[in-house]
Amino acid sequence: MKIKNKYDYIDNRELSWLKFNERVLEEADCETTPLLERLKFISIFTTNLDEFFMVRVGTLNDYMKYIPDYSDDKTGMSAKEQLLEIYKNTETLYRLRDYVFKKLDVSLRENNINFEKMSNLDENKIKKIEKYFKRNILPILSPQIIDVWHPFPFIQNKKLHIAVHLENKKNKLIGIIPVPEGIDRIIVLDKEKNTFLLLEDIILYFAQDIFSMYKFIDSTVMCITRNADIDTDLEIYDDSTDYRQHMKKLIKNRSKLSPVRIEMQKKMNKDFNKYFMEKLNLNKEQLFISETPLDTIYCFSLENFIPADVKEKLTYTPFTPIQTIETENMIEEILKKDRLLHFPFERMKPFLNLIKEASNNSKVKAIKMTLYRISKESKLASYLINAAENGKEVTVLMELRARFDEENNIEWAQKLEEAGCRVIYGTDKFKVHSKICLITYKDENEFKYITQIGTGNYNEKTAKIYTDLSFMTSDEEIGIDADKFFKNMAIGNLSGVYKKLWIAPVGFKNNIIASIEEEIKKCEEGKTGTVIIKCNSFTDKDIIKALVRASEKGVQVTLIVRGICCLIPEVIGKTENIKVISIVGRFLEHSRIYAFGMKEERKIYISSGDMMTRNTEHRVEISCPITSEENKEKIEHILDVIMRDNIKARRLQNDKKYIRLLPKENEENINSQEVFMKETLENK
Repeated sequence: MKIKNKYDYIDNRELSWLKFNERVLEEADCETTPLLERLKFISIFTTNLDEFFMVRVGTLNDYMKYIPDYSDDKTGMSAKEQLLEIYKNTETLYRLRDYVFKKLDVSLRENNINFEKMSNLDENKIKKIEKYFKRNILPILSPQIIDVWHPFPFIQNKKLHIAVHLENKKNKLIGIIPVPEGIDRIIVLDKEKNTFLLLEDIILYFAQDIFSMYKFIDSTVMCITRNADIDTDLEIYDDSTDYRQHMKKLIKNRSKLSPVRIEMQKKMNKDFNKYFMEKLNLNKEQLFISETPLDTIYCFSLENFIPADVKEKLTYTPFTPIQTIETENMIEEILKKDRLLHFPFERMKPFLNLIKEASNNSKVKAIKMTLYRISKESKLASYLINAAENGKEVTVLMELRARFDEENNIEWAQKLEEAGCRVIYGTDKFKVHSKICLITYKDENEFKYITQIGTGNYNEKTAKIYTDLSFMTSDEEIGIDADKFFKNMAIGNLSGVYKKLWIAPVGFKNNIIASIEEEIKKCEEGKTGTVIIKCNSFTDKDIIKALVRASEKGVQVTLIVRGICCLIPEVIGKTENIKVISIVGRFLEHSRIYAFGMKEERKIYISSGDMMTRNTEHRVEISCPITSEENKEKIEHILDVIMRDNIKARRLQNDKKYIRLLPKENEENINSQEVFMKETLENK
């Protein structure tokens, strides 16, 4: 199908995302990556794809039903056209995943790690597993047939099932067995030889015995994916509505939404497939066959089952972030000078120490912060609770709508509230995605502010695996802006005016475009115009158009975009001066940096927001200027190293394909994340 595109320099968002996930899958096929880490990339790819179907494909299915005249404003594609392209591209990705997974299985066996199928075992081993099955698995199975007396069951989202095709007196029927979740997926067959089985393969093998009263035709492992794009906005409510309770109800509904995909681990006959298609109201394009296990999360726990020496050989060399700020008085440190942390190469601990110190310091009168995603065992939250118990005014703007983290956030909101913190939830229709913390400090008769602004979540766990920036400053104007921000959010005012901070939905996008226009003006005056943007996704059409104008005027634009990038570079006459690169490596590239101008005059902002319309117009985001020379040089170094990466970088071409940037002859090999790790350890 030929895609009708309104603009020759804009790609479709969904198709661009699939290309990103293909880059993730490429890491599973990268032979310089340790074997067990490659297996984890298979799992990351799979989880990404699951969420894509639950959210984006779910949304497009809703558009087809409820907004039939919807079309993508960038490419002009209808919801149906986008879905057909998604299904076609996804089918290709399934085949590629199977190919990579088979290669990994061969490599695992070469390293004496063996996942076996029941059908390949000898009689003695089968008897051993049968004994285990009858003692440890069979008692908790809930098999059923589906007929007039046993109606088609509700199949939970992403829950593995064994589906069995049976015959009874020449009548075809279906048997189904949910795979229990309270048992380890990895079953050890032979510890000495590192030989394992997957739980679902054992149940699949013995399914014929479970339904022994019927004639067995065939069986497979099966899984369905449901639309999980719940509408979290409160359309109809009164003053007595408890938003936290409202969210709890919505989360329960998520597992009951319409199916959008069915996966099977084996090709079954047409009658079998047709039966499930009709029951689940799915089309044939929504059925995917995968020889790779349908749930690959077990890949992360495999290393717990193998000897330490084997694990050491097949995983990344452990990296421990360093503590770059060694002081017992973080408040005094930040009052003296601005500090910038680069995760995961530097530890989050200095910031945590700042909050811990503030919670106990008698001069600290208030702590206010936004929380989007925090860990289940959050030290930060415990420090906030301690601050409230010590009589500080603690305000937490908790975003309950952080997708797939809603339950954790609801629990923490309740704990914080019970401890005496004032908890607010942002505003209707606008997620608060900002990462900002304000400490109000009274020294004699003078109030001082310490403000922290970050590009990533206040999450101790992800701070070890995401690249992010955390900026701490005592800049008075930034502190006043931060104080104004929290006051505005408490009264639902999204239109506040700020001196230094760029805050969406009002000031962020306008300032980005104005900064691009400044670079255009430089080129028109015969000077050099430069724009560097590092973000996770790039879809905002207005900013794309501004960059196209900049490119046409000669502005040199570099986009470092990990995921979706709808702007197609190097299109003759349009985007010739735009370069797009993507880094997929050991750590998840997550920091957002916006830089304008040449080094000697460059203005640099770090931000919580991506270049997506949802961030620039429909979320509350914060961007903060970095002004000290020391910190500007640090960020410029980060950008420079990333732009010289020729190991993990891919470059987007004008044919919408990504190519690896391989080292040229006599060129130094640069893996940017390894450079940062090495530099961090050298500066220890």
